[in-house]
Amino acid sequence: MQITRAGRFADVYVLTPPVYSDERGFFMESFRASWLHDIAPGVQFVQDNHSFSHAGVLRGLHYQLQQPQGKLVRVMRGRILDVVVDMRAASPTFGQWERVELSAANRCQLWIPPGYAHGFYTLEDADCLYRCSDYYHAASERVLRWDDPQLAIQWPTAQPLVSAKDQQGVAFAEADYFTEPGLL
Repeated sequence: MQITRAGRFADVYVLTPPVYSDERGFFMESFRASWLHDIAPGVQFVQDNHSFSHAGVLRGLHYQLQQPQGKLVRVMRGRILDVVVDMRAASPTFGQWERVELSAANRCQLWIPPGYAHGFYTLEDADCLYRCSDYYHAASERVLRWDDPQLAIQWPTAQPLVSAKDQQGVAFAEADYFTEPGLL
């Protein structure tokens, strides 16, 4: 497994597995606990999620103040542009964002630790799987405006298909942040 930092963030990683292919197809290990231990010691997964989105859909930017989730995201079919925003007030990268293309073709996975808002734009119809380090806690979920001018995220379009909930996201300047030093 090749593990590289995702841009400026010291704790967000792209995991690229070795793939063994021949005329029959391919084989790869998609998860091994020791890989995660190297980048996120002590993290254990408690919930797996699967979402399908048509091309042109934007999901996010979501995070939970209580029971914040670390996520290991991968795409089984299609292609997405995955975006993370640092929501940890004491972090040197607070309020900054990165994006990574994940696809069935590149087979990369993205590790997003607790303390980040997360969302993605579907470049093609996409099936996404993500493992979470804590259970979903609806009462503490927060949504950032995907088109917040302060964040200035470079999405592929200014007219994505967005849910009613995501249309009601708050501006970064008005958002609730993580203040616990344990998330750094």
